[in-house]
Amino acid sequence: MMAMMKSVSSINLSQDFSALGGSCQTIGTLSSISFTHASLRVSRCSASVLSVTMEEEKEQAFDAGKAALLVKELRKSFNSGKTKSYEWRAAQLQSISKMIDEREKEIVQALQLDLSKPELEAFVSEISMTKSSCQKALKDLKHWMAPEKVNTSVTTYPSSAEIVSEPFGVVLIISAWNYPFLLSLDPVIGAIAAGNAIVLKPSEIAPATSSLLARLLSEYVDRSIISVVEGAVPETSALLDQKWDKIFYTGSTRVGYIVMAAAAKHLTPVVLELGGKCPAIVDSNVDLKVAARRMLAGKWVCNNGQACIAIDYIVTTKSFAPKLVDALQLALEEFFGKNPLESQDMSRIVNLYHFKRLAKLLDEDGTSDKIVLGGQRDENNLRIAPTILLDVPEDSLIMREEIFGPLLPILTVDDIEDSFHIINSKPKPLASYLFSDNDGLQKQFVQNISAGGMLINDTVLHLTVPTLPFGGVGESGMGAYHGKFSFDAFSHKKGVLYRSFKGDATARYPPYTPEKQRLLKALLSGNIIGIILALLGWSKE
Repeated sequence: MMAMMKSVSSINLSQDFSALGGSCQTIGTLSSISFTHASLRVSRCSASVLSVTMEEEKEQAFDAGKAALLVKELRKSFNSGKTKSYEWRAAQLQSISKMIDEREKEIVQALQLDLSKPELEAFVSEISMTKSSCQKALKDLKHWMAPEKVNTSVTTYPSSAEIVSEPFGVVLIISAWNYPFLLSLDPVIGAIAAGNAIVLKPSEIAPATSSLLARLLSEYVDRSIISVVEGAVPETSALLDQKWDKIFYTGSTRVGYIVMAAAAKHLTPVVLELGGKCPAIVDSNVDLKVAARRMLAGKWVCNNGQACIAIDYIVTTKSFAPKLVDALQLALEEFFGKNPLESQDMSRIVNLYHFKRLAKLLDEDGTSDKIVLGGQRDENNLRIAPTILLDVPEDSLIMREEIFGPLLPILTVDDIEDSFHIINSKPKPLASYLFSDNDGLQKQFVQNISAGGMLINDTVLHLTVPTLPFGGVGESGMGAYHGKFSFDAFSHKKGVLYRSFKGDATARYPPYTPEKQRLLKALLSGNIIGIILALLGWSKE
């Protein structure tokens, strides 16, 4: 009360109190009442206003009840059957393609606000790739939707069979903040192509892109089938409480466990696009200038290392490490200048939490003295210079946790083949890279390293090939998408066998006479001679 009285003494009670969030605006003057009464009056009004505001926020909050209602409405729309037609799916994909063309500037601006992402990088890695996914789906959709004819066996003769792709139903897509436009719409495109009803939950850590997606999708696509829910942990938790027909999650392994546990309650299938520590092995027999540029493209040009497939650490030989560090330094100066903190061609760290997380990795005892290049920081602008560390302890934080930032440790070994043991001692990564012209080493790498995907003599480009599946293995995720794999990720493959009423074999029905048994055994074993003998009534005995 005393605090309220103190605040009232310095304001004109006739001012607008809308800043409190309510409708109480003009209180009156102090001319005919005592100061104490005026304070009580303001206090009551303020309390009333705040109470109304809290009630409004409570009503507007997206809780489990509203999530359940949303799913119910989407399921009703899905059950109408309109998503099953080619025409509906193609129309939604065309609308998304049109949206990308017409709103490109707004998309670039949102990515700039969220991540200071350079315009060209935003276009290449988010806008162009999303548009390509859309165009690929439109081009091949009829082929993807067509039933796939398959062979049948002699036991079902005469018959025919096919695999029919049908939508799962109502699906939830939870996207990530590091590529907030691409990682939201790429799976949405696959879900639309497969004919599902969709709820998209963009990341709250990229609020400008999240808000833009909510606004644009409500304008361009069918809102009765495709919905966007914005928010943070409470909204995501409310969504995960519901029964979905499939959940597609992109993000950290830690949250992946939570998503999978929530899905398990309803036996809901999941696709988990996670991450991990993606290694790059660098052999000595490489074009070092080209290799260094490509490594930079897979680290600092990749959203400043904030990418699930960015190089997390390098393994090379002790003798080659100094040459590699020199080549990386030259390439970094070429790309970002002598003061990379001022470069406009590199994204910033997404927020203060992640800035401090990365600083903690650098400042750990036993790690901070391993910096051979970079390490400069600008907390106010959320920037950390490209940083290379040499031979950090393998039990250090930077080697135990996914870095997801502009820090690059280099580990050294005596023989390049020893790098396989280091990689295999860690959880399976989303991507693994090898730089070598040695055919034998390339074959060993493919055969002995398990990873979601691999690329030899380059980085990250494998995810641009729509005929390759993109996804993790083990702790780096499960399931895959891109191209037709996106369609398949959101489709149930329904096996259908067709038979007529002709050719009904009495041998399958009781009573099971010796003759029937001989015929059935011959049929099931594929013994042609035995079938002929059984039909003729002869026995091999």
